[in-house]
Amino acid sequence: MDDPSDEHIIEAIGKSRILIRDGKIIDVGRAMIATCPLAERFARPVHLITPGAVEENFSNRMAVYGMCTNAREVLGSGEFVGFGASELISAGLKLGTIDCAVIASDGAGTVIVRSPELVQGIGGRMSGLVKTSPLFGIIKKIEEAGGIVLDPKTARIDQPAGTALAFTEGYRQIAVTVTTATDAARIRGICPQALIIAVHTTGITREEAEGFAATADLITACASKWVREIAGKKALLQAGTAIPVFAMTRRGKDLILDKLKATDEQVFLKVARLPFAGEVQPSPLV
Repeated sequence: MDDPSDEHIIEAIGKSRILIRDGKIIDVGRAMIATCPLAERFARPVHLITPGAVEENFSNRMAVYGMCTNAREVLGSGEFVGFGASELISAGLKLGTIDCAVIASDGAGTVIVRSPELVQGIGGRMSGLVKTSPLFGIIKKIEEAGGIVLDPKTARIDQPAGTALAFTEGYRQIAVTVTTATDAARIRGICPQALIIAVHTTGITREEAEGFAATADLITACASKWVREIAGKKALLQAGTAIPVFAMTRRGKDLILDKLKATDEQVFLKVARLPFAGEVQPSPLV
């Protein structure tokens, strides 16, 4: 059985706020956007983002992968998004340009992982984790796979503290995901060489976008108009058009190019003024 105090808050699919308690979806808030090309390609597609459609999609994730329960699968190998944060981190771990990653998991909070399969199993199925409670079945699986949980008692999400712990453990080429520019700046102070990936940017303010552009190596644009306008114009490289990922530094650019070099898939490259917008975008941009 799940722990009686078990509660999780996740923002996913257009930043719909999902409350899960004791293994059940209690509430789903209204999304900030109406459509998303990525959501339309989910295993359980969401074409029009409504609370009902979001609940159906996340119920499926819980049933198939055990999300937010002790049945959670934490290992994975398939790619969900070509240039998603977990896919890029996994590539860096495989290539040896990253030696660990600081990410967040439902039921565990901030975790330090070294295995590409653990990164993909956790991160490929999770987006926008706001709050979580410790689920000791999940924590045990993560630790058995070689991961380190920052705070098993509370499952707190604290990416700067996780980065500091990774540094103390002897890691130097650390990749870390962040959802606030404040955390990005703190992490730069803790570990200047960290590879910082800004995620979950839908609806952020202009100031947050400026903060990310100044501190992050990679920024996922999600449905953010400010990331496209501010980070996009300063980026060295853009990967993707519908949901762009912007490389702000040489190291971020190298990670994307290294991933491309390691794939056997066909690739189209073009020199262009950034940001480059394709015909299909999330709607509306916010």
